[in-house]
Amino acid sequence: MSDEPRDAKLAETFGPEDRAILSRMNQHRVMKRVTAILIVLLSTSGCRQLVYRLTSDVPPQFVPNPLELPPVADDFLWLQVVDTLDDYFRIARQQPVVNRADYVLEGKLETSYKIAGSILEPWRKDTTTGFERLQGTLQSIRRRAIVTVRPIATGYSVEVIVQKDLEDTDRTQYATESTAGLRHDGSRLSRQDSFDDSPQTLGWIPLGRDATLENAILNDLFGRVTQPDGKH
Repeated sequence: MSDEPRDAKLAETFGPEDRAILSRMNQHRVMKRVTAILIVLLSTSGCRQLVYRLTSDVPPQFVPNPLELPPVADDFLWLQVVDTLDDYFRIARQQPVVNRADYVLEGKLETSYKIAGSILEPWRKDTTTGFERLQGTLQSIRRRAIVTVRPIATGYSVEVIVQKDLEDTDRTQYATESTAGLRHDGSRLSRQDSFDDSPQTLGWIPLGRDATLENAILNDLFGRVTQPDGKH
């Protein structure tokens, strides 16, 4: 016999207080079933990436910056650099590295600024987990990356610089003051003048470099260049 008919029969013999207890018991059983369904859904292959982003932290392996890479074909290395950075930011401009017998040229890649991902966007890779993602949730943070690849005697030297800025506004989000103040000095105001009560951006305050994201990018690039396909 299922739980619902049995509870219905019990409800006929019990008073209002007992019926309220039975109702809470039914709600508890429903919540347990919903939780079990969510666990099953998160365990499927389609949600494994989301679970990984929610539970993963900054890579424990720290690599030097600049990072030395072994000698490989210059076009192969540059494709890996572009493919790696494209997962984090939108590429603005690039100059491929050239390492030939008769011509050597360092490569440089610059990305556009990107507003930091919040804790509600765990799939975004432009912000590492922990403090950086929490700060990007509570503040307006933007980042961009600059990658320089230099040919050296033992291979290549790759330097990654991630610049982080904080938005500077004229007031806080829910401030009581407003830009649309009334004037009593007799000045004429055009009817076409419109004022937005939302905070206005005055500029961006440099916060230095994001070392954790630089390390994550270099780890990703190092695995792409040194490890076989399917193992990075």
